[in-house]
Amino acid sequence: MSRPMTISEKILAEHAGLREVEPGQLINARLDLVLANDITAPLAIEEFRRIGATQVFDPAKVVLVPDHFVPNKDIKSAQQCQLMRAFAKEQNLVHYYEVGEMGIEHALLPEQGLVLPGDLVIGADSHTCTYGALGAFATGVGSTDFAAAMITGEAWFRVPETIRIIYQGRRGPWVDGKDLILYTIGKIGVDGARYKAMEFAGEAIANLSMDSRLTMSNMAIEAGGKAGIVVPDKVTKEYVQSRAKRPYKFFHSDGEAKYSQILDFDVTRIEPQVAFPHLPSNVKPIRAAGRIPIDQAVIGSCTNGRLEDLRTAARVLKGKKRAPFVRLIIIPATQAIYRQAMKEGLFEIFMDANAVISTPTCGPCLGGYMGILAKGERAVTTTNRNFVGRMGHPESEVYLANAAVAAASAVLGRIGSPEELEIQT
Repeated sequence: MSRPMTISEKILAEHAGLREVEPGQLINARLDLVLANDITAPLAIEEFRRIGATQVFDPAKVVLVPDHFVPNKDIKSAQQCQLMRAFAKEQNLVHYYEVGEMGIEHALLPEQGLVLPGDLVIGADSHTCTYGALGAFATGVGSTDFAAAMITGEAWFRVPETIRIIYQGRRGPWVDGKDLILYTIGKIGVDGARYKAMEFAGEAIANLSMDSRLTMSNMAIEAGGKAGIVVPDKVTKEYVQSRAKRPYKFFHSDGEAKYSQILDFDVTRIEPQVAFPHLPSNVKPIRAAGRIPIDQAVIGSCTNGRLEDLRTAARVLKGKKRAPFVRLIIIPATQAIYRQAMKEGLFEIFMDANAVISTPTCGPCLGGYMGILAKGERAVTTTNRNFVGRMGHPESEVYLANAAVAAASAVLGRIGSPEELEIQT
């Protein structure tokens, strides 16, 4: 009989062809999917050529998504995308997503049913951990590891320890997955889960939408996590069954599985959170945020550019205008989300509020374009990082929050809560 294992250990063991694994063990495992974008893919392609490789291991399992600097913002970004596009053509890749059909990669792949429960996925992007929300083990790697994976279809791993985080109780008004993960990062720090799998569990997780679960798993890396995983359940099944084009498997942690740490949080005590500069762990509840004026609000990214986020923002913004001299930028994460938001009339609400609506792009999240901050400017944003210079000038400031807080702040002209606008939940 094999040792009791966590969901992460079970997925890694299955893909390594082993009966069991344990934390610290080095394994080689087959991959279900490998992913890169317009920043990381060109480096990997160059390494692919240097090694002398001629063919990817499976054209249906290598996914390339131009999303960081597209539509191309300058000549350099155009050349990056050109290189990636040519490689996709040469290799007959099934899943290359051009402008007009693409989306921000970590919203696009689950939406398209490319990542499924039980999968082992690597991506040349740190937020690949997003897919853990589906009950997959997904993690980011460097471009060189991605190049090797494109050739072999395999990758090596050191089996991580797992932290089990249990969220009990019912969420309060305007609290969603973004607040739960910010609160968690605030408690354990940006290295509190370093090279560990974060396993999210409890009543509050069971009652979270898939959109909110994806948000939580997305930011596992902001706590140093190797992966952020939710044990699959009926919410998972409902999400994937209409999208899956291949078999998938639900793994569950054994009752006797060993964890490096078990944390319990009462979500009834959690209100909307704001991460202050310049760390995602520098978290304060909205009531303690003070009246900090802002110059820009951004609603989008692989963290919070999903339909649920846009609907929440629209509820806050309906019948209101952004404050004078405040820029409000809204970026739907995929074309499908864009289309549905338009169909539901959300765009009309956003435009009436004097917001600008962008095609899907990572854009401002990494200080790329579509919302660069000048010296001394402040932004409240639904993105995932607020390091020095993350959204522009090194003397600008970025505050992380959920979509409701970002929208309310745009109206107030300062960081604030939807409750200040007397909006009913």
